[in-house]
Amino acid sequence: MLPNASLFCLAACLLTGLPDATRVQLKPPTVEAFDKYMQAAQARFDSSLHGGPFLWVDASAARKRAVSEGKILAEPSNQSGDIEVPGGLIHDWTGAVFVPGANLARTLSMVEDYPNHKNIYRPEVTDSRLLSRHGDDFHVFLRVVKTQILTVVLNTEHDVRYVRLDRARWYSKSFTTRIAEVEDPGPNERELPPGNDHGFMWRLNTFWKFEERDGGVYLECQAISLTRDVPVGLGWLINPIIRSLPRESLTNTLRETRQALTPAKP
Repeated sequence: MLPNASLFCLAACLLTGLPDATRVQLKPPTVEAFDKYMQAAQARFDSSLHGGPFLWVDASAARKRAVSEGKILAEPSNQSGDIEVPGGLIHDWTGAVFVPGANLARTLSMVEDYPNHKNIYRPEVTDSRLLSRHGDDFHVFLRVVKTQILTVVLNTEHDVRYVRLDRARWYSKSFTTRIAEVEDPGPNERELPPGNDHGFMWRLNTFWKFEERDGGVYLECQAISLTRDVPVGLGWLINPIIRSLPRESLTNTLRETRQALTPAKP
């Protein structure tokens, strides 16, 4: 499951008016910094599965009250949500929502129905396909679009694994395996080489938790993405995209997931 669409949508550019000089290359020190950050984040997530509160909202009475009242939460997982690394920025956000009347079986069925994500998460997801499945392991394709000053388009592939903890609790982990920026989407579109583009999204990994209780299902997502840093002279154009889309995409994903799971009124 991805806030990728929702998981959360960041993308490359139609870049009308932006010169090729604004293209950048993803370099080894940036990748190394992101991988190191991910190792620590995954260790913290794994620890939360077996010790202390399972849900992020249960660690705060204010959060728990907010989601119980129907609010969608999206907060930085650290002090700022953005971490500067050599040549890039890491964005780390955690969000939660409660869906009254939902059950775990229907929730998992919906989030695992990747061919239907293009309908659930439209207009941010314009195409979605299941490339392969082996048990609870999925390899999926998502084409994501986001407009904010520029129109952002990415072809992305993800490895996703779902794991059952007990009758009422599941979690999933999703890791991007390929992200390609699309230029001139349409009949004559082309993909830029991954990692040699405009740097609007180089990585997007998500950790999800699902718990059925209190007459519904709690859904939580931690979305961790990697983008370029802010180029000198183009901060007015680039900054709003790379700094606001992570939170916005996470919020949209949670909202659209809740809407898809909310039982229809008789």
